[in-house]
Formats: sequence, structure tokens, C-alpha cells
Amino acid sequence: MSSTNAGLDDSLRQKIIDAPAMVLDDPNVMRALVAANERAMGANIVDLRGVAMERLEARLDRLEDTHRLVIAAAYENLAGTNQIHRAVLRLLDPESFAEFMQVLRGDLRDILRVDALALILETTQEEAGAAVERVGDVLKFTEAGFVSSYIAQGRTYSSDRPVLLRQISAGPARIYGDLGARLRSEACLRLDLGAGRLPGLLVFGSEDSQQFTPQHATDLLAFFAGVFERSMRRWLS
Repeated sequence: MSSTNAGLDDSLRQKIIDAPAMVLDDPNVMRALVAANERAMGANIVDLRGVAMERLEARLDRLEDTHRLVIAAAYENLAGTNQIHRAVLRLLDPESFAEFMQVLRGDLRDILRVDALALILETTQEEAGAAVERVGDVLKFTEAGFVSSYIAQGRTYSSDRPVLLRQISAGPARIYGDLGARLRSEACLRLDLGAGRLPGLLVFGSEDSQQFTPQHATDLLAFFAGVFERSMRRWLS
């Protein structure tokens, strides 16, 4: 055995000769070989190939990170689409308003994975008192103008936007009841209930502060709001 190869076992050397890709495809091995080569050349010699390789590795790492993010976003979007589709189909099942309200209390909240849900309708105080006794805790009746003021909360808000996502420190007990104290984000879906009717509002509350944030897309929820308001028009008629 020559002195040059004194530290390399014959069987290992033969493996490398027979299958060089085994070394070339291993980034850690190649990185160690390049580092050893640079040390052997000394500090006064710049290895442009090593510099180029480092830059290519950094670019590859960035591309892999971007690829993973794109794939994750695609899966998340697909899961969200399937979730909304299931919720829409469940909305279409009830054959009475009482069954519709039961869907809101149970299945819909579970399908959308939210911790709280409320349907708010603007009406007169007299109608509100009687209606609340009939429908329980999911349906809330409020005075005219409440929907716009609740969505805006002192800020400028365009009524053309059907969906608003935001983080909150707590949800008002008037809307969410005792659950409100635990909520950290909410989605507000403005409902157009038809000509001659006051607007409505469907709100989802979550204990997760990241479930509904202004950075999230609202396309799917806007679609769901459109289906929901059409269902409501049918029941209100």
C-alpha cells in the first residue's frame, strides 16, 4: 500500500471507485472534501470552484425552502377548499329553519374547526326579545347599525368587503357569551339578506390567535358567505 493511500482501506477505496456517485451525491462528504482541499492549498490561494460551490449550495437551500413552502401552501389551500365544500353541503341539508339552526350549533362549527359561532341579525327591539327566546344562543338580534359598527370598531371599513379577519384580545359576551373571554381571533362575514332587509353578520371565533389574521386570504370565506346569505334569504322569505 502506498503512503498516499495509507489511511484508506482497500475495500472502501474499491467501493468509491465502483460507485463514485455515492460520494458525489452526499453533500456532507463533498463539503468535507472541498474544505480539506482548501486547507491543503493554503490560505494564499483562492479556490474559485469552492466559492462557486458554496454559492450554489446556498441558492439550492433557498430553492428547497421555497419549494417546501409552496407545497405546504398548496396542501393548506386544498384542505381549506375541501373544508368549505363540506360546510356548504351541510348547509344545504336542513329542511326547516330549526334544523338549519341545529347545523349552526353543531356540525358547522365542527367542520370549520372554530370555537365559537354566532349569527347576528339587525331588527327592532320588540322582535328581538321574542326571537331570542325561540332560537337560543346562536342567533343574536341587535339594533339597526350594529353590524357596520361592530365590523369597523372605530376604523374606516369598506362595506364592499364581505369578510374581515382580525386578532382580538377577547370576544364580546353579547356575541359569544362566556366563550368570548377565551377567543383571540375572529372572522366577520357580512351578509346581504336581500332588498328591504337589514344586513346580517356571521362571526367565527377561535382561541388560536393565528387562525384568523389580516394576512390570510378571504376568497373561500367570501364564497361561503355568499352561500350562507342565500340560504338565509330562503328561510327569511
